[in-house]
Amino acid sequence: MRIGILGTGTLATALATGWARAGHEVALAGRSRTKAEHISRRLGGAAEAVAPREAVDGRDAVLLAVTWYGVEDMLRLAGAPDGTLDGTPLIDPTNAVAHGVGRLLVGPGDSAAERIARLARGARVVKAFHLFPADRWTPSPGTAGSPVTVAMCGDDPAALKVVGDLVRDVGGTPATLGTLDSVRQLEEVAGFVIGLAFAGVDPNSAVPVVASPALLEA
Repeated sequence: MRIGILGTGTLATALATGWARAGHEVALAGRSRTKAEHISRRLGGAAEAVAPREAVDGRDAVLLAVTWYGVEDMLRLAGAPDGTLDGTPLIDPTNAVAHGVGRLLVGPGDSAAERIARLARGARVVKAFHLFPADRWTPSPGTAGSPVTVAMCGDDPAALKVVGDLVRDVGGTPATLGTLDSVRQLEEVAGFVIGLAFAGVDPNSAVPVVASPALLEA
């Protein structure tokens, strides 16, 4: 695929690395062209540094990997309000939560993914990759660990399939948990995990290990 990445932080870099290793072409854009060029040089011929509008032009999927406070500015730089992402799967891994607390910053009845969908006219938004740290997607050789499930929400089946394929390409297992009208619940899970982590509690110890219905019926 031809993948555009808006952002040059740790998650953007990790997924760009994983997708380049899987054979995809990656176009990186951020507020700093210099940083995008540095990352693309590290990735070699599979990656290039471009302007934000170029990163979304003619792509099979686009990743919006910036902080919540930078979402609106980055989408404007990419021309998203003008429809440059119309029909394109737009992956949203953002966490709109108060730092160190985990409280959602969007109002009641709203979600980060739905707000992004309103800002990016015509984009096929899929919430994904917002629960695991960046280094999960670029493990060192021999340290991959057990597979993880990437929970996703989205309205468009074709976009969900594209993102699901990209999840598999970096070693995850995709699981669609509903459409965007149920995505707030998925975002609140991230707030819960973040809040526990900053409180000094291992989130893994607070989530019960429950067998899936399929395993219970086997």
